[in-house]
Amino acid sequence: MTETPTGAIPARELIRLSAADLANRLAAGEVTSVEATQAYLDRIADVDGGERGVNAFLHVNAEEALAVAAEVDAIRATGGEAAGALHELAGVPIAIKDLIVTVGQPTTAGSKILEGWHSPYDATVIKRIRAAKMPILGKTNLDEFAMGSSTEHSAYGPTRNPWDLDRIPGGSGGGSAAAVAAFEAPLALGTDTGGSIRQPGAVTGTVGVKPTYGSVSRYGAIAMASSLDQIGPVSRTVLDSALLHQVIGGHDPFDSTSLPEPLADLVAAARMGNVEGMRIGIIKELHGEGYQPGVENRFNESLDLLRNAGATIVEVSCPNFQYALGAYYLIMPSEASSNLAKFDGVRFGLRVLPEDPPLTIERVMAATRASGFGDEVKRRIILGTYALSAGYYDAYYGSAQKVRTLVQRDFDAAFEQADVLISPTAPTTAFRLGEKLDDPLAMYLNDVATIPANLAGVPGLSLPGGLADEDGLPVGIQLLAPAREDARLYRVGAVLESLLEQSWGGPMLDRAPALASTADSVDSSAVTAAPNHGGSL
Repeated sequence: MTETPTGAIPARELIRLSAADLANRLAAGEVTSVEATQAYLDRIADVDGGERGVNAFLHVNAEEALAVAAEVDAIRATGGEAAGALHELAGVPIAIKDLIVTVGQPTTAGSKILEGWHSPYDATVIKRIRAAKMPILGKTNLDEFAMGSSTEHSAYGPTRNPWDLDRIPGGSGGGSAAAVAAFEAPLALGTDTGGSIRQPGAVTGTVGVKPTYGSVSRYGAIAMASSLDQIGPVSRTVLDSALLHQVIGGHDPFDSTSLPEPLADLVAAARMGNVEGMRIGIIKELHGEGYQPGVENRFNESLDLLRNAGATIVEVSCPNFQYALGAYYLIMPSEASSNLAKFDGVRFGLRVLPEDPPLTIERVMAATRASGFGDEVKRRIILGTYALSAGYYDAYYGSAQKVRTLVQRDFDAAFEQADVLISPTAPTTAFRLGEKLDDPLAMYLNDVATIPANLAGVPGLSLPGGLADEDGLPVGIQLLAPAREDARLYRVGAVLESLLEQSWGGPMLDRAPALASTADSVDSSAVTAAPNHGGSL
């Protein structure tokens, strides 16, 4: 991309600003939203397409994004009450995981069965982003219907990790995390069913938050497992996530599982800057054996920093966490089997007709689902259907729900001893593309540390913890808090982030030349416009 200044700030510097810093500069008139939005669109065009591109975006929303940016600039130029009423993030661009329905853009869920489909309504979180006048850059790649831990199960090709283009960016929301890590967007939305925001955050060096279940509306998020799914923010800093979380959160009458109370002041919590006297609980079952040595080293360094900042470190035991992975992979596919039954080739989306008569609804449905769903989706539908079948419901789904209750009780007991819990976000750094694609069980183990939070509905935050000794790739640190106590995560997370950055001498994404050189080394002559698999407006 060009290094010529688009205004007072060079484009290369502009796209590396945090969302909070960009918002301040927009408000001060140092840069316009059109300049910032165009800089990000240029970046997407430079690094996202082509054979060795990041492939974070499935659809780029340039025209609408620039129109919203121009509207914000015009309001600010007039001054007065209208300018004063603008949201703090007005004019700051954002990317959206392509599982969240958005008027005017295709929503594919990363699947051929929804290729080119346009929603007739906006998700609640999209309505709130539009109300805040944040330009939407486009829709990001994901594992099909959010089923995966590597974004290799997308029908539109894998997303690549900007730190190393031969490695995975995590999943299912690898597109959102990679877009933020590659400086293609300052903010993004993801969804987290078993770690799909936090695990990509860990392996791409970004911040990912799974809010308390029900505190952010799920209305308009294509459901995989309704009792587990949660929309949340993806960003480069803890404060940025708090700012976005404050925009999208709060009660929604369209979501029957939405919590009635308003959000706490998450931004104030992120700016508190103090953990003195807080009790931080190390989860005995979520570190040690099975975790990469470099991950353990960075985790232990984070504990030392918190201890030196005045926090008390205690160890807690959650013995039923050892069963969480097995319970999750019964509950999630069971709910997915039910939720995906609507994709039948009759009401909307892809329709495939059988080659030979008779032409019946059952045969159309079978042909459509066989052609439209990928292998991982089929695997989980079959598993879930089996677990819910007569004679097996109590043995499998019913038993898994009992384990879920035990996991919730473990959390309750742990939070009596600690204000916040801490663990590595993922047991390893990013693995190579294709390394675990044919081994579903090995792939599922990537979620071992993140799944318990979804089973219990508690909030979780992953932030960059440094680089592993073995491979120089990002390590994630996970914080967990009681339900409705998301503010605690932002308080502790912001302090830990600050302490870590002081030890490194700056933000991890900025200090790692490998990321910038990898992303910028994409041959511009071979790069086409970002892929637009969902169709154009």
